[in-house]
Amino acid sequence: MTTNATSLRALLTELIDYAGLFPPAGLDMAAAVRNYASYLSGRYSWIAGRFVVPAGRLEEFAKAAEPYTGGNDWKVSILGAPTAPLPGRGYAVDAIEVRADRVKDIHVSGPAMTYFEISPAAPRLEAMIEAIAKVGARAKIRTGGLTADAFPDAARVAHFQWLCQKAGVAFKATAGLHHPVRGPHPFTYESSSARGLMHGFVNVFLAAAMIFAGASEPDATRLLEECTPDAFHFDNESVSWQSYRITREQIQSARERFAISFGSCSFEEPVRELAALAPI
Repeated sequence: MTTNATSLRALLTELIDYAGLFPPAGLDMAAAVRNYASYLSGRYSWIAGRFVVPAGRLEEFAKAAEPYTGGNDWKVSILGAPTAPLPGRGYAVDAIEVRADRVKDIHVSGPAMTYFEISPAAPRLEAMIEAIAKVGARAKIRTGGLTADAFPDAARVAHFQWLCQKAGVAFKATAGLHHPVRGPHPFTYESSSARGLMHGFVNVFLAAAMIFAGASEPDATRLLEECTPDAFHFDNESVSWQSYRITREQIQSARERFAISFGSCSFEEPVRELAALAPI
């Protein structure tokens, strides 16, 4: 992979929502909060997005974060519907993530942006995305998990992205995006973990930028299936893959308006692996 910090920065800025509380990392609150504080003050702070916390653990989170937040509010996304008014003691909840299995599950309340996690294999996927558009919310796709069947294939991911673009719905991804480029990896950190193909976050977000810029669903599928890091060429003004060229401005627009972020239980692993491929 060839790169330049200018173009890659457009792809990576605030890309990773830190979900260290969740599997396979499964850290306790104190460790996850301590990690996040270090990421926000570290070399790659510009890549860090929100801290993801279950709705029922907000008070626990607030106590753990208090020594670190100071006068700066941390951006927080809560998983699950809140059961009480959202406090703001050193943090700001600006996103809520809930699951929706049916169109009638899609409704919003409160000022925070709501992301509805919907299955890319849902039989009424287009109708659900259209319902999300009607309430002014955003979609969420699960791109992996702890077993092989948790990973949707590239065609389903591209179709989800294409339907979101068609409906004018922004999205985020979650799970399984620990690695920059698609390839075979262990599903967990256990030595006995099963292995399989995992999506790359570079693939997923460049495919989204391509679709947002007008590329076809089949071409986005092919990009999602790309397993060769050297196939991606970043320079000052653009990134290219095969015959496609996506400008820095197109990437910025897609990231701001369409492909928002992805949740990961690890911040260090995806950053470290990308830094090993190209300077960031």
